[in-house]
Amino acid sequence: MPAAPSAEGQRREAQALRHLQTAGLKLRAANVRYRYGELDLVMDHGEVLVFVEVRYRRSGSHGGAAASISPSKQHKLLLAAQAFLAAHPALAQRPCRFDVLAIEGEASIDWLRNAFYFDG
Repeated sequence: MPAAPSAEGQRREAQALRHLQTAGLKLRAANVRYRYGELDLVMDHGEVLVFVEVRYRRSGSHGGAAASISPSKQHKLLLAAQAFLAAHPALAQRPCRFDVLAIEGEASIDWLRNAFYFDG
């Protein structure tokens, strides 16, 4: 089971949530844990179900927040999203996307829509 977010992680996820809600997304679930990994935020953006990964780095000196999402992490997010959809079959036919909210330092927020996708 993934570890619970740290106090800083919780603060950054709350910051990300406010940012996305201001843009019109609606929260469906937060910090949903599966054996594969955790979904930070699951949100509705119109008819699209959005799985949001929140990444924070104090600075971009080591590749930045968005760069920290490896192919292995992406695969874990896919498995967690599949588990979420299996647990909520009414949502399984909706279009889905994977977004990243990359936060660097205190002020920089970069919302990457469709940050990655999976074929098949």
